[in-house]
Amino acid sequence: MPKRALIEKRPWLLASLIAGISFYFVRNGQVPGLYLMAWKGAGVALLAVYALARHKGADSRMIAAVMAFGALGDVLIELVLEWGAIAFLIGHLVAIRLYWQHRRPSLDVSQRVAALAFLILIPVISLFLSKSPGVALYGLGLGAMTAAAWTSSFPRYRVGIGAVLFAISDLLIFARMGPLAESAMPGLLIWPLYYFGQVLIATGVVGELNRRATPR
Repeated sequence: MPKRALIEKRPWLLASLIAGISFYFVRNGQVPGLYLMAWKGAGVALLAVYALARHKGADSRMIAAVMAFGALGDVLIELVLEWGAIAFLIGHLVAIRLYWQHRRPSLDVSQRVAALAFLILIPVISLFLSKSPGVALYGLGLGAMTAAAWTSSFPRYRVGIGAVLFAISDLLIFARMGPLAESAMPGLLIWPLYYFGQVLIATGVVGELNRRATPR
């Protein structure tokens, strides 16, 4: 998309990209804590505003709520890990409802297998990495959200892939609790995987809702 079109037609998306990308480069800098938390939450919060601005209806409000809970989780996780997890889990439950309302009428075998793998393996891997039943319970919600996104009628290579990127970023967080505790890799990958996963989800859902609403 040309830069001018992005500025004129999707200013909230542009603002989100500026906030989300720039946060990656300041996250370990000298920005005071409260400002840094606000900066971190702004990227996905602006995706919620983008969703509300680009489409009117119950579905766009639901994906906006998913983004809003994600932004809340981004902030709360810096204060208490469990608070952030609860906010993200609520967002996953809202997303599951949205995706289930827009599930594909039929799935081929590979799609069914992939969805089942997400549903089972994500919580199992979460437990293996963290050794925490609470994290595994969160992983069950994460896996269900990923499976629901993959089997929804929204574009799989945007919404489905976005959900997978989100799941990988969370698994890296859990790995940092255990086998990758001394590795720099999670710190380098968690934010870009998570943020661009959210961008793919928001733009994929909103774009498809607009496409369906356009007279043919």
